[in-house]
Amino acid sequence: MERKLFLKGLAIVAVLPSVFIAACSNEKKPEAAGAAKEKQQTFTCPMHPQVIKNEMGTCPICGMDLVPFEKNSDDKALKIDATRQALANITTIVIGANSLAGTKQLNGRLTVNPEQSSYISSRIAGRVEQLYVRETGVKVSKGQPLYKLYSEQLTTLQQEYLMAVAQEKQFQGDKIEKQIVASAKQKLLLYGQSESQVQQLIKTQKKDPFVVFYAPEGGVIAELSVTQGQYVTEGSPILRLEGYGQLWVEADVYPNEVKNIKVGQKVKVIVAGWENQPQEMTISFITPALQSGTQLTQIRGSIPNPGNQWQPGLQANVLLPLASTGNVLTLPVDAVIREGKGMHVWIKKSKDTFEPQLVKTGQENDSQVEITEGLTNGDQVVVTGAYLLYSEYILKKGKNPVDVLK
Repeated sequence: MERKLFLKGLAIVAVLPSVFIAACSNEKKPEAAGAAKEKQQTFTCPMHPQVIKNEMGTCPICGMDLVPFEKNSDDKALKIDATRQALANITTIVIGANSLAGTKQLNGRLTVNPEQSSYISSRIAGRVEQLYVRETGVKVSKGQPLYKLYSEQLTTLQQEYLMAVAQEKQFQGDKIEKQIVASAKQKLLLYGQSESQVQQLIKTQKKDPFVVFYAPEGGVIAELSVTQGQYVTEGSPILRLEGYGQLWVEADVYPNEVKNIKVGQKVKVIVAGWENQPQEMTISFITPALQSGTQLTQIRGSIPNPGNQWQPGLQANVLLPLASTGNVLTLPVDAVIREGKGMHVWIKKSKDTFEPQLVKTGQENDSQVEITEGLTNGDQVVVTGAYLLYSEYILKKGKNPVDVLK
């Protein structure tokens, strides 16, 4: 009997530690879970996002207070207290129906009009004996000598012409001989000889293997394709002349604005630095495709350039008149954040809560833009500080607000 009691007591003593251990572990589990849950909240520095800590504190780099970092949060709302709103100059307006009119300013530039360019090539094979113009950017006048060419082929054509003229004298009145003379003369003219040079050839009876080529019109040397002493073949490019008497104006347009623009429409052009000389331009072409790597298309027209006072590459603003529309929702242009993924605004939901909202726009002028989708009458929309909210959201959430909305 005593032996049984002893064994029973021994068994109880052996079981007690495991019971205590289990109890202790059960008591610690909620604390551990709570600790793990707390560890999910991290903090970062607004100025140095590479600083990430698991507790509140200050930035070791700049000393600023750390802010909550909500990278894993799917909440699209952003909380900004009143003090920070004042510092960031965040202001709002209640959107409502208005009328939209005025002009839309398009960013543009002056470019060369290809119709004013001349491409000069060699009419005959030979060697460039002399280049009278050896650098680009030089202005030349119509009739100015450009280069001299030495050509054995030209000597042969001159000899054929002299022989044809001599043979015609022997058979005066023969129609075939006259045709041969005319054909030989035409060859010389086509290969660059002038009428006076042909007459001089008949007078002196001396062949001249050199031929000088003159500028067909005035312009600026934009490209030189040969050097002095170089041999060229028939048709080889020699140089390119650009005329600046008329310039193209190319302006960038968003695709949703193209529907309000027509070929033949008249617009005003203001060249930067010559604001007191506005020019009237007729739109002659609308590019059917978007520019590579952008979400923009282009419109084009031409303006006169008296005295070549403007150079290609100058900035020009195109003022596009807008038809007056009424009873549309409008916002200041700066309230809409535009990026490759879409357009959005920020709506104030409560005293310190802001949320992004995707929108679509219609017509716009220099200060106002029409909102066609995404907002309703009475929404309180951020008009200043929208880009700061955009940056704050990316910093805190670690993602683009447009990605959350889609």
